Amino acid sequence: MRNQRKNTIVVCILFLILFLGLGYAFLTTTLNISGTTDVDSNTWNVYWDNVVVTEGSVSASTPVIDSSKTTVTFSVHLSKPGDFYEFTVDAKNDGSIDAMIDTITKTINNSTTVPSYLNYTVTYGDDEEIASKHLLEANHKEIYKVRVEYNQNIDANELPSEAASLSMSFGLSYIQADSSAVRLRTTVYSVSTTDFRIGFSIPDGETTYNTYQEAMDDFGMPFCIKHIVINDIIKESYVMFLKDNVPYELRVGGRGYNSQAHTYYGDSIYYESNKDILISAFGAENCSESSWEFHCVIPGLYASVSRNAFIAADFNDSTGGCASDDNKTNCWTA
Repeated sequence: MRNQRKNTIVVCILFLILFLGLGYAFLTTTLNISGTTDVDSNTWNVYWDNVVVTEGSVSASTPVIDSSKTTVTFSVHLSKPGDFYEFTVDAKNDGSIDAMIDTITKTINNSTTVPSYLNYTVTYGDDEEIASKHLLEANHKEIYKVRVEYNQNIDANELPSEAASLSMSFGLSYIQADSSAVRLRTTVYSVSTTDFRIGFSIPDGETTYNTYQEAMDDFGMPFCIKHIVINDIIKESYVMFLKDNVPYELRVGGRGYNSQAHTYYGDSIYYESNKDILISAFGAENCSESSWEFHCVIPGLYASVSRNAFIAADFNDSTGGCASDDNKTNCWTA
């Protein structure tokens, strides 16, 4: 009797559990989220490239980049005060990860003291001082300049009494960039047609863009100005224009403004190189040269460089010349 009651109770409990389970099953909703994620591969590839010896350097073997592309070696003989040897080399980041400078070392014969009869400098290509935490973005390069000079601005008693062999070393340690990275050197774009202001800061309130595409889209024309800015000072400026969707850069030479004559003046240090760029873009058959300028014209596009560093780019009408007028006085210029 006792066993039968026990079995009955068990059966009832099992039935109750089954019943409740069925009841909850009718009220169940299943929600799912599915998707796929593609993760790109990333590469770290920072190396030396493109050694160029500066004109005027004493004769020496060309600096050699080793097979790992992490070391540059050179050997030079300086025979008299005033002799120098100088070259530039690119630090290239061909990887997909931003890098920044971690440590900087420079020694002569394992010492940081430079003899008074020697000038030994390593700078950026524009002579700016190298700085820790400086950002080297992916797919960008930084130009470094190495210069060794027999100092001619010293007293006779500071000259070495006998020939000396000096071992020079310079090292840059690049690491993956983090939030402490500093953009000492930046490239910005503008559509200002007034003044490049080389040697000055970009004025407050002037609109700048991160890419030439952004500048040109906002301007509504295939032209803009590219500025290389170092420590907030404009060091270089270029007129950029598109031909067949290919960007070309015309570098601006030294320019100034004569407030009394209300005219710009400048040198022509980039005249020949800018001519080569225009010929490459337009083809020599579409270009001509006068006593003061070199210009190129095709249907829809005009560009010119003058010997006084004046640069112009604009749409042109079907007859040639600027869309504004035949005298090109209203071309988009810089």
